[in-house]
Amino acid sequence: MMEALGFLKLEVNGPMVTVALSVALLALLKWYSTSAFSRLEKLGLRHPKPSPFIGNLTFFRQGFWESQMELRKLYGPLCGYYLGRRMFIVISEPDMIKQVLVENFSNFTNRMASGLEFKSVADSVLFLRDKRWEEVRGALMSAFSPEKLNEMVPLISQACNLLLAHLKRYAESGDAFDIQRCYCNYTTDVVASVAFGTPVDSWQAPEDPFVKHCKRFFEFCIPRPILVLLLSFPSIMVPLARILPNKNRDELNGFFNKLIRNVIALRDQQAAEERRRDFLQMVLDARHSASPMGVQDFDIVREVFSSTGCKPNPSRQHQPSSMARPLTVDEIVGQAFIFLIAGYEIVTNTLSFATYLLATNPDCQEKLLREVDVFKEKHMAPEFCSLKEGLPYLDMVIAETLRMYPPAFRFTREAAQDCEVLGQRIPAGAVLEMAVGALHHDPEHWPSPETFNPERYRCS
Repeated sequence: MMEALGFLKLEVNGPMVTVALSVALLALLKWYSTSAFSRLEKLGLRHPKPSPFIGNLTFFRQGFWESQMELRKLYGPLCGYYLGRRMFIVISEPDMIKQVLVENFSNFTNRMASGLEFKSVADSVLFLRDKRWEEVRGALMSAFSPEKLNEMVPLISQACNLLLAHLKRYAESGDAFDIQRCYCNYTTDVVASVAFGTPVDSWQAPEDPFVKHCKRFFEFCIPRPILVLLLSFPSIMVPLARILPNKNRDELNGFFNKLIRNVIALRDQQAAEERRRDFLQMVLDARHSASPMGVQDFDIVREVFSSTGCKPNPSRQHQPSSMARPLTVDEIVGQAFIFLIAGYEIVTNTLSFATYLLATNPDCQEKLLREVDVFKEKHMAPEFCSLKEGLPYLDMVIAETLRMYPPAFRFTREAAQDCEVLGQRIPAGAVLEMAVGALHHDPEHWPSPETFNPERYRCS
């Protein structure tokens, strides 16, 4: 009898326990797969129906540009979606964007970070957070006066002369060529010279290490299966991805860090008057700067004051304060990477789109050429060294290009504290996405949004 009970006990403790644990695990996974998808409903926000684990990832299978336009069309200027377990609140209404980026900006200074950013990018003002972001941003802004920025014009002109020489040869040959590649070479040369203190000729030396590493940086992408795992189990997969060896990531970080360290060592040995006047040197000069600027003084706020004819409240000004610690080498590399991100891809694409729009709108092209010719005739004097009078129609062309093809058609901010934005409750930690791309193509705000019309920016 005892033997029979022992055998029965073994039978129960074996397969039955395995089945029970399997059922419990499946139930837990099922709960986990959808447990994060009730927050938007609680906030009263419409959104696409999320899929287990991945949220609305499949909604963006056509790319963020087309899907963001569809999102606004289906769910309105205030809606939301999920990427994995992370909730996004999407706003594309001007008054709400103004509340976030101007009037309540101190609560939204941090950008969303995935935790997978390259080390060099994570240490830039794009991703620095809280007090350290404010310190670095203030030091950099106070260092870059218009006069100092004008010192970099000769370096940019050198790269521009190379671009014009190659374009002239293409024009004389009459052969078809890739204009985007030309602009890519130009912006690579500018970034290398101005931001990394390293003269490069991408035209003659396409195998230059700097050129090759720039291409590798922008070609990097996460395989779809890995992306699904990262979105589904971020608390496990993100820390794991950060500590696991990654040859491509480590080589890129190592190359740019070594490059900057070598340039810094060289500059520190030179007399002040011998140092190259570039972006990198300005960052180096700002390493120990005391900044008289706080979050309320940053450019977005100042631009709103100037556009409305108001002035900042003097009571909000504060005394210069030293940084808690000088800029580290990693942070200096990070600021150089801002030029890389903005120059290598954003400027290249903007110039390419502007060229396309002018080529397909010959009347606009002729008008711009006349303005440039007149400007050139007026300012050929050798003592002329800055574009103080400007090229108003060129400004309109670039503004209209950026409206039609915005480089940052979506950007995010995190709420530091619970707040309300025009009656909408925003919980602490929520990610707000400003859908500027959708707003730029809204006929309510931009009549005939698909028409290239630089004149819409003419002051009345």
